[in-house]
Amino acid sequence: MAKINLLAEGKRPVVARKSRTPLAVGGGGDLANYLLAAGIGLGIVVFLGWLLLLNHKLSAKDQEISAAQKEVDELQLVIKEVEAYKVKKAELERKISIINELKDNQRGPVQIMDEVSKAVPELLWLTGMDVTNTNISIRGSAFNMSAVANFIDNLDRVEAFQEPVLQDATQRQGRGVRTEVYDFRLVFGYSFKKPQPAAGQEAAAPGATAPAAAQR
Repeated sequence: MAKINLLAEGKRPVVARKSRTPLAVGGGGDLANYLLAAGIGLGIVVFLGWLLLLNHKLSAKDQEISAAQKEVDELQLVIKEVEAYKVKKAELERKISIINELKDNQRGPVQIMDEVSKAVPELLWLTGMDVTNTNISIRGSAFNMSAVANFIDNLDRVEAFQEPVLQDATQRQGRGVRTEVYDFRLVFGYSFKKPQPAAGQEAAAPGATAPAAAQR
């Protein structure tokens, strides 16, 4: 009778299994770290580039602002010069106006005296004359009223004089002689026209340049 060794058959020989090589734990982590570092570096580079671009734009704006400020400063100098010129021009015009007014004031009494003296007829003399800006009052005496009438007619012929008005006429006895004397007073307005410049000649403005022919 054959014997069967059950123990030997029940015990199968243990076959040593080859252990699988485990994945390197550190390999995937290093790649992720590299990618993260590369991303951070790229972000830093982009940020620095953006800062440089922004700095360049700011520098350009600063240059534009400096150029604009320089133009403003130059314009301010021009404006000050123009204002100073306006002040000097106004002062010069004021002085010229005063001089012309003085000339007119001097010319007026001289012309009045000249015209009145030429209008005085014989047998009449003047005792006083008052002149305002618009009116002339004359006091005088005559040996007869015909002389007074002639005097009024002569004054009325003067273009600058308005029609004289006889304000008063008083008859009185002359001194030392047996004759009558008439005291009278006349009032009339006047207006002298300013002399006009000759044809083709214009008053040269202050600071005006001379004609080309005169400069040769």
